[in-house]
Order: sequence, then structure tokens, then C-alpha cells
Amino acid sequence: MSFLIGLLTFVLVLICLAVILLVLIQLPKKEAGVGVAFGGGATDALFGAGSGTVLTKATKYAAIAFFGLAVLVGMLQKHVHTENADDFRTKADAAAQAPVAAPATQPTAPATTPVTTPAALPLLSQPEAGAALATNIPAGK
Repeated sequence: MSFLIGLLTFVLVLICLAVILLVLIQLPKKEAGVGVAFGGGATDALFGAGSGTVLTKATKYAAIAFFGLAVLVGMLQKHVHTENADDFRTKADAAAQAPVAAPATQPTAPATTPVTTPAALPLLSQPEAGAALATNIPAGK
């Protein structure tokens, strides 16, 4: 279905470009406007003196095809998205109604290890600390 939608969208873009081109090459009613700027007089030479009616009819049919195809692509898109939503809703309902299986084994409490405190270090008084630092100084300095 998505291939068909992509193909129809491509055709829709082509028809859109054709409508734009047809509108631009038409002769204006008062010999002014965009048609003259893009060579409106050349359409008489290329398509003949009655080219205005041919271009008008082609524009009308291209516009009808554009709007019809736009509605068709929109309906197909809605159909595809509705199907996807229905599938999702069905799966979600089935998952909600399924019983939740209890675990086979009950989890056990984690084993606790006794906490040991490090051995207390002897505190040095100020004079002893200074003497300990003084013994680490190399001689001769």
C-alpha cells in the first residue's frame, strides 16, 4: 500500500508542475501579466490562434486531476494510518489482558558482611610529631 501511495504522490507532484506550467503559458485577457512575461505571444505561434481554448481545457482537466488525486492520496493515507492504529490497539489490549507471571523463585535478601573498623592509629603529640619529621630530613642540609 505504501508503494501505491508513493507512486500516486509522485504523479500528484507531476500534475502540480503541469498545472503551474499551463497557468503560466496561458494568454492573459488584457494582454498583460505573467503570460506575456513568459512569452504569451509565442503560444499563438506554437499552438495556433485557438490555443487559448486548448490551454484552458488542459488547465481545467489538470486541475480536476490534481484535486481528485489529492483527495485519493489523503484517503489512502488515512486508511493506512487507521489500520496501523488498530493493530497497535489490538496488541496493547492483548498485552494488558495477559496475566503477569510471578517469578519462579523469591528473591533472597542480600548477604550482609560484618563491617569491620580499621585499627585505631596511635595519635602523636606535637613534640613527637616534630621529632618524627626531623628524623626524615637527610643529613647535611
